[in-house]
Amino acid sequence: MSSAAPRTAGQDDLWSVDEHLADVLATVRPLEPIALQLLDAQGCVLVEDIGVPVSLPPFDNSSMDGYAVRVADVAGASEEFPAVLDVIGDVAAGQAEPLRVGPGRAARIMTGAPLPPGAETVVPVEWTDGGLGEGPVSGMRARSLAPESASGQVQVYRPAEARAHVRAKGSDVRAGDRALEAGTVLGPPQIALLAAIGRGTVRVRPRPRVVVLSTGSELVPPDEELGSGQIYDSNSFALTAAARDAGAIAYRVGAVADDAETLRSTIEDQLVRADLLVTTGGVSVGAYDVVKEALSHAGDADEPGSGVEFRRLAMQPGKPQGFGSIGPDHTPLLALPGNPVSSYVSFELFVRPAIRALMGLQDVHRPRTTASLAAERALTSPRGRRQFLRGTYADGEVTPVGGAGSHLVAALAHADALIVVPEDVESVEPGTDVEVVLLG
Repeated sequence: MSSAAPRTAGQDDLWSVDEHLADVLATVRPLEPIALQLLDAQGCVLVEDIGVPVSLPPFDNSSMDGYAVRVADVAGASEEFPAVLDVIGDVAAGQAEPLRVGPGRAARIMTGAPLPPGAETVVPVEWTDGGLGEGPVSGMRARSLAPESASGQVQVYRPAEARAHVRAKGSDVRAGDRALEAGTVLGPPQIALLAAIGRGTVRVRPRPRVVVLSTGSELVPPDEELGSGQIYDSNSFALTAAARDAGAIAYRVGAVADDAETLRSTIEDQLVRADLLVTTGGVSVGAYDVVKEALSHAGDADEPGSGVEFRRLAMQPGKPQGFGSIGPDHTPLLALPGNPVSSYVSFELFVRPAIRALMGLQDVHRPRTTASLAAERALTSPRGRRQFLRGTYADGEVTPVGGAGSHLVAALAHADALIVVPEDVESVEPGTDVEVVLLG
């Protein structure tokens, strides 16, 4: 695997954050489009413009429960001098053969029912006696309980203008309009629109399948008892949740012990269901950094161009990183550090954009803004490193949460932003404007 663009060696031959991200995004390609049923397409990105084959609504229909009438027949109506009309029947939603409303007549109509021929407006039932002859009513009686209400006479106490309480044909969208553009992410409202215009399947880029696994013989699943020297595995849960939040279908694999052959075998088993692999831990320079040991030579002669490269980045936290592709399909793999904050920050900076790129989205990054630093003292940062500190953002201000330690999970849980301190800045005074990555 080669980098996206030529780079020059910097201090200690470190990669910059931007260089590493550019390399990742230059390698990751959007997934091939497929046709999916509507509910299966939720969260996916459209690859085609969707035209409207039929207007919405497809016919003039009532927006109220009431009576379909002619305007002239209710002109001047009042409680003292009501208009008295003959009720010729009901018009309900889905009724195949609507009634015709002639002079001096009314049809009882339900919300969503087509405006019958001859009718020009709809009088809400609250403006009538509901056919009871006892003054204004608050609603209709159920047809099953009072079928006689669909006949007889009705007194109307207020006039109505033409087309009052009528939803016009095509007032939502018209046949031939463009309903949705290619590139639209399908959420519930978009799926509702597709169903409303009769589209049961659409062509989309599928949600990426992301497999997350953590490494470390010391890791124990939650709910199990800790032994000496053991800790709970939080990274695989955090990153699986983060992948789902980014739009992926994510699978969590149980922690893999510090054995290179076991890790290689586990990864090979997971390739069948992965569009992207994410590992956490084992990428530094220790004697037990198993990911680096297992994947440094993952490529072979049968898979030209595959392999994982391990790098040091000019950032804090998250200096050690790995990136490449493995397997016959050259599945992308990002190897993240094992410290909880390091792995999560690395996910936000590199993995989340990769997932969004696989989905075919144009904007793959978290939103960023500028905020005033609200802190009791100056923030310090190592020269030559881009530092990402946890913070909370509100009303144009950002407040640091916790310290700079890469193990501070509790502080991370209370943060909704990352404070970015550039490589050439060693101190940031309170009140200074800083760049902020919004995580919420």
